[in-house]
Amino acid sequence: MNAPASGQRPADPSLRLARAALTRLIEPADLPGMALIAVAGPEDALAFIRSGAASSAVLEQEMTAVLAGAGTGRWQGLAEALGRWRPRLADLAPERDLRVVERYGGGLLVPEDPQWPAALADLQLSEPIALWMRGHVCVIPEQRRCIALVGSRDNTSYGANVTLEIAASLVQRGFTVISGGAYGIDAHAHRGALGAAPAKAGYGAPHQPPTLAVMAGGVDRFYPSGNEDLLRTVAESGAIVAEVPPGTNPTRYRFLQRNRLIAALCEVSVVVEARWRSGALNTAHHADGLSRTVGAVPGSVYSANSAGCHRLLREGGAVCVTDAADIAELAGVSGANLVHEPESAPALHDGLGVADLLLLDALPLHSASTVEKISVVAGLGAASVLAGLGRLELMGLAQRSPSGWKRGGK
Repeated sequence: MNAPASGQRPADPSLRLARAALTRLIEPADLPGMALIAVAGPEDALAFIRSGAASSAVLEQEMTAVLAGAGTGRWQGLAEALGRWRPRLADLAPERDLRVVERYGGGLLVPEDPQWPAALADLQLSEPIALWMRGHVCVIPEQRRCIALVGSRDNTSYGANVTLEIAASLVQRGFTVISGGAYGIDAHAHRGALGAAPAKAGYGAPHQPPTLAVMAGGVDRFYPSGNEDLLRTVAESGAIVAEVPPGTNPTRYRFLQRNRLIAALCEVSVVVEARWRSGALNTAHHADGLSRTVGAVPGSVYSANSAGCHRLLREGGAVCVTDAADIAELAGVSGANLVHEPESAPALHDGLGVADLLLLDALPLHSASTVEKISVVAGLGAASVLAGLGRLELMGLAQRSPSGWKRGGK
């Protein structure tokens, strides 16, 4: 990791190690986990999870107050949360995880570091435990210099060309382009940024990376595999960022949570192409909820790939942008000057709750797995797994066999 500025000291090694461990035990934006860390601190939170104690009335009361303050009313209690976290203790090896990412020239950025992005504080209780990074420039520029370009995986040639031009021009103006490393618009955003000329004198900060890819899995795994060469180039010229430790597989839930990071890090989030229910709209809704500016590129009224952009524009959730100049102008004005209508968050996989979504992601596609193994992968207690499997089975999303459970046919 880059050295801190003069007079600023990095986080204590034991605290860094504790946060590294917690990223393996607790899923992104697991609010009870975040509440435990807020109440006890990272090192004591980890020690309590490891202790084997059944629960703690004092801790649970304090966590309940923190969750209530964050707008989360009822929760299932500390004992249930421990049942989700403790099955992962067997795989806990934070020293190993740190060595793995260091071999790739990266490191772990924690909130106690001077380089921690201040913009992430806007996520409040769902602020990441830590950020794993690898790359040529392991630094995240300040919010006002970051622009998100997101969109459909099945882009049109129009969407590809617009994205390439906008990304290149933004980098030339001194911005860092942030996206998710996926196929389609994300990939073209990274390509356009990588192919741009260096920023003009007076723009941006020294060593500002042209692009960052925020991943849903570990930084040691380039996903999707078809973008491996591209993501390797991103790491060589910019940086790869994730809030989950090395070796972690991307899941649907982690993709959705990854989107909140992209939105929080950027001054403006631009949707270039998106279908009516595209995942890119999830990033736009996160940005809107954080009072960030959202832009949308208009497309043909005959193109289904632009239906989501037109929806954002019609409902008042986005400003129409057509080039990098429009976006740069938005980045220079206060989000308070723009009118955003409240928008409800999209349902998780057609209405599944968070626990069922985690469970669905943990189910193997082919060979069946036991309840115990599924519990470890999903980070859920055995009782929650059994109840959730019953619900998923009724929906045709889980299938029971003599040897265990696997993904259903729907």
